[in-house]
Amino acid sequence: MNKDTRLKATVNQKLTEMGERERLKELLRAKLTECGWKDQMKAHCKEVIKEKGLEHVTVEDLVAEITPKGRAMVPDSVKKELLHRIRAFLSQHAS
Repeated sequence: MNKDTRLKATVNQKLTEMGERERLKELLRAKLTECGWKDQMKAHCKEVIKEKGLEHVTVEDLVAEITPKGRAMVPDSVKKELLHRIRAFLSQHAS
């Protein structure tokens, strides 16, 4: 396991243990709904299903198809706010 992987695992563990991970997920859900991302993704899913036909699309196919676009469509302001919150949390709980 390289240093980056260990660091990510440690940060994730600390966020999870202290309940911050769930709070961040709730914040992310709220921000994505607020900015219209959720509605855009719902519409994109409908387009993909319409193009391929309901009987020809599995959940796995749909996830694989929409994930790159979904990640790209998250507003920078939302990413920056989450990063700021994570950094603030880590600076408060540095061991």
